Amino acid sequence: MDAPRRLPPIRTIRLSAPFGWLAEGWGDLMKAPVPLLVYGLGVAAASFALCYGVYATNGAFRVLALTAGFVIVGPILAMGPYEAGRRIDLGERPGLMQILFVRSAFRQDVAYLSLLLVLIYFFWGRVAQIVYGLSTYQSHPTVDALVAFALGSSDGRVMLLTGTLTGGALAFVTYALMVVSAPMLLNPRASVFEAVATSVRAVNANFFPLLLWAGIIAALLLLSAATGFLALVFVFPWLGLASWRAYRSLVDDN
Repeated sequence: MDAPRRLPPIRTIRLSAPFGWLAEGWGDLMKAPVPLLVYGLGVAAASFALCYGVYATNGAFRVLALTAGFVIVGPILAMGPYEAGRRIDLGERPGLMQILFVRSAFRQDVAYLSLLLVLIYFFWGRVAQIVYGLSTYQSHPTVDALVAFALGSSDGRVMLLTGTLTGGALAFVTYALMVVSAPMLLNPRASVFEAVATSVRAVNANFFPLLLWAGIIAALLLLSAATGFLALVFVFPWLGLASWRAYRSLVDDN
């Protein structure tokens, strides 16, 4: 019977470390730009199509919920860029098929982590509906009507504040569970329980640097959403590669 693995040590990092991860991630992106940008194009196209489909069917509120929910499900979608970062670390130049079909991602522990993210996302959707329902007795079927309500009325501004605080707290809890666990599961020896525990320990040991990293990720994803997801072509693989660098910087998992 195999002895249980010990949790890997966590390194302490400087507050400025996230900017170094971004620089390293950009350098990695330049080493394999074509497959990574194709990957980013696929994620951007899928995100735009999903949100446009909801918008076209007058699901204005759901467009906003889907956009915010992208922060929650993003770590699993980034398994391809994580794998690209791992291969670049090994001196390889990853190809498109290698990052589209990540062999180590097709296992039970990754499925459990994905299920956890899906459950959190559905929970966020219900919370968002409750916040909206408690804020108004009217329906706002179009984006223009919803924006006018949110920005032009006191009830709407309270809804925005409440939704932002609630969603932000839920997103940060999710981030604490996922910031290290998703890339760590590329290691076939790591279980989902070890990965999640290691992620929480990394946030606890480096709270302010990882809070800054969370803010950078959120800002870049919101910027991408504001461009109709066009910027996501570059931003998504860049953040995935930088997140791999973050994991390697934080966790001594050799």
